[in-house]
Amino acid sequence: MPTDRQFSEVVEVRGHIIDSMILPKILDELMDLGVEFNIETLEVGRQKHDPSYARIEIIALSQEELDRAVTEACRLGAASLTVDEVELKPSPADGVAPEDFYSTTNLETRIRWQGRWLPVEYPEMDCAIVVENDRAQCVPINDLRAGQLVVVGHRGIRVIPLERSRSPLPSFGFMGSQISSERPAGRAVREAALWMRQCRLSGRKNLVVAGPAVIHTGSRDYLVRLIERGYVDYLFAGNALAAHDIEYSFYGTSLGVPLDGGKAIETGHEHHLRAINRIRAVGGIRQAVERGILTSGVMHACVVHGVDFVLAGSIRDDGPLPEVITDVIEAQRQMRQRIRNGVQVALMLSTMLHSIAVGNLLPATVYTVCVDINPSVLTKLVDRGSFQTIGIVMDAGGFLRDLLSELEALERQEQGRTAASA
Repeated sequence: MPTDRQFSEVVEVRGHIIDSMILPKILDELMDLGVEFNIETLEVGRQKHDPSYARIEIIALSQEELDRAVTEACRLGAASLTVDEVELKPSPADGVAPEDFYSTTNLETRIRWQGRWLPVEYPEMDCAIVVENDRAQCVPINDLRAGQLVVVGHRGIRVIPLERSRSPLPSFGFMGSQISSERPAGRAVREAALWMRQCRLSGRKNLVVAGPAVIHTGSRDYLVRLIERGYVDYLFAGNALAAHDIEYSFYGTSLGVPLDGGKAIETGHEHHLRAINRIRAVGGIRQAVERGILTSGVMHACVVHGVDFVLAGSIRDDGPLPEVITDVIEAQRQMRQRIRNGVQVALMLSTMLHSIAVGNLLPATVYTVCVDINPSVLTKLVDRGSFQTIGIVMDAGGFLRDLLSELEALERQEQGRTAASA
């Protein structure tokens, strides 16, 4: 029990809190914060589908320490037994949040407002929560408008943690956050294929985030086939992927290197610049396709098959191509708009910085597949607090080849079942 000089509050957590590591994470966080805690109640579910329940008293030496501990526990899925209305303060200026604004997670969140729990739309990391017209939604700080009502503090906020799936398939995130080049990739690729297939059949959107390595390694034909078969709804990339894809279509090289194994060309280092210039001369990628100038490759396939793409620029870009968005905040807005339009699966291929940026925009409920030859890159991408993430240590070309094979196998199985039932 707390003494007269201590402060306490009771929180509860329920669901599959043990095998999903929710309770251990909360207790670890409380220990790291240096506060005391007392587990008043712990009820463990007896069967696979039975939920568990814990009630925890948090004890601190100051109200500030207690508030911080309760806030962090609630971020991880706990809920205070004290049901308070959420506190709102107006944004003091455009692009500025109140000093003590609540910073969001990418998990499903609800706020207590006018006597009911209001769901927060578009869960995303590191945003503010704006309440407007009987709705609550995540809004990036730079998009706030002066006078908008913003959630402050941690009272009246409930975060719903992700739990490990009970279904045998798809076994979402069977590797958790463990990344190892020694783990067999076959099962992971099959799982990724199943996710993408189910996403397409359900009418949701598949997103591919790809780096120029897809072109440099001679793997672009696999990505083109994925687009042609209808498994890509959105493509996020930079100037480099598009420029080298178009360079290969025009010159058979990527970064000036022939991808057919031929002898290096003396002026090959100029090819990507000449490719960019040719596209700029006709006004853009779509115009080049429509005029028959660009007749193959990833960007050609996107235009022909109606794949919506966002090319985000960087300070090191050559050109860039006309479609490249050089305002990074505008690029972020464009990507966020598409993510919020039904993206269910995100496939990230050999592009660390672009993938991390996109990952920060994704709700935790999006099934994410991260592929890179470097395990340390995957650690950064996978550690998003989600059980619905696969990290695969392999080259992008091998992954795309195997993914196509698995998707084709799924299609044959479905065709076989349809024929058998006819």
